[in-house]
Amino acid sequence: QARRAVNVAGGLHHAMADRAAGFCVYNDPAVAIARLLDLGAERIAYVDVDVHHGDGVQQIFWDDPRVLTVSLHETPLALFPGTGFPDETGGPNAAGTAVNVPLPPGVEDAGWQRAFHAVVPSVLRAFRPQVLFTQCGADAHRVDPLADLHLSVDGQRATYLALRALADELCDGRWVATGGGGYALVEVVPRAWTHLLAVATGAPLDPATLTPPGWRDLARARRPGTDIPLRMTDDVDPSYEPWQPTGEPNPVDRAIAATRKAVFPLLGLDPHDPRD
Repeated sequence: QARRAVNVAGGLHHAMADRAAGFCVYNDPAVAIARLLDLGAERIAYVDVDVHHGDGVQQIFWDDPRVLTVSLHETPLALFPGTGFPDETGGPNAAGTAVNVPLPPGVEDAGWQRAFHAVVPSVLRAFRPQVLFTQCGADAHRVDPLADLHLSVDGQRATYLALRALADELCDGRWVATGGGGYALVEVVPRAWTHLLAVATGAPLDPATLTPPGWRDLARARRPGTDIPLRMTDDVDPSYEPWQPTGEPNPVDRAIAATRKAVFPLLGLDPHDPRD
């Protein structure tokens, strides 16, 4: 009934069809996607920007050509759940419908955005989804205690804006977003998901916006000794240099190239053409 919907309490992407996993008992993204399919949706794209691989959703729809699963995450060589390599591209009946971009520890906004824009828009445009479903875990932030990527709140906000633009371009605005991981409970999660809600409602917040005094008082009472953010920004510029197939190799570009090489041909895309 709504063009856009957000559930920050959802995003439990690790649960499998037959068992709980990784803090997740039930896989609400998979349930929601299955419900949309039952209601007549023919192609749904799932994009996961949590720091952990969206393994449960990928596994549940591994051999279903109606669902494209895309996950950007810290390399499985360094972080739970140990899956999400570029060569995981979907089952025999759905080749090319699983897309994985494993990023090295320490990646900051510029590298993360470079990887996102080098892969996600191209595969979504090739797949032509009718609905975009996103898992927007906040745990890729630089102060999150459970992982090692170094994003800022500003970079997370830029990602939400990019996802909304893709939903508008490809899905007539149909966008379902969930929360997910996020363990910096004062420094990051409230600001990241407030930005997500603001972007989804169509009224993005200026990053310079002050955090509410009442919230600061609550945060001090609940988490004494924690640095309380005064504004909705980390004062980071999330701009990036677009990916090119030539140039000095670096860990981010190697990750991009590996993903594009593994999955782009399966979607009819040229892995070496930056226009794809």
